Amino acid sequence: MEAGFFNKDQMKHLAVGVVVAYAITSIAFLGFAMLITYTNMSERSLPMVVMVTTVLSVLVAGFDAARGATSRGWLWGMVAGFVYVLIMAIIMVILLPSFTVDMRTVLVSVLGIAGGGLGGVIGINLKK
Repeated sequence: MEAGFFNKDQMKHLAVGVVVAYAITSIAFLGFAMLITYTNMSERSLPMVVMVTTVLSVLVAGFDAARGATSRGWLWGMVAGFVYVLIMAIIMVILLPSFTVDMRTVLVSVLGIAGGGLGGVIGINLKK
């Protein structure tokens, strides 16, 4: 294992955590899309589904990222949450040219980073 904060093993855990988080997000969004399509469910609950899915996904990303850390699990979790939110923002800008940053976007971003931090705290402490 390499010395230092940013070593290959830690970057691998961070990447795996974010990929797993996006797999969870994809499955949840696909399931919600099917519910909207094949039932009488309204799209009004979409913002809440996005928030809950984001928090749960980054919680897992933070958990995975911190499992490879020797210390500062909260920081690695927050980094995982930030990477997740950043990728989501890039995807939104590409797919929705009219995308703007509003209070909901800021709230989801803050919840994403905080959720990652919480996952990091859990991940580093369960490792011991």
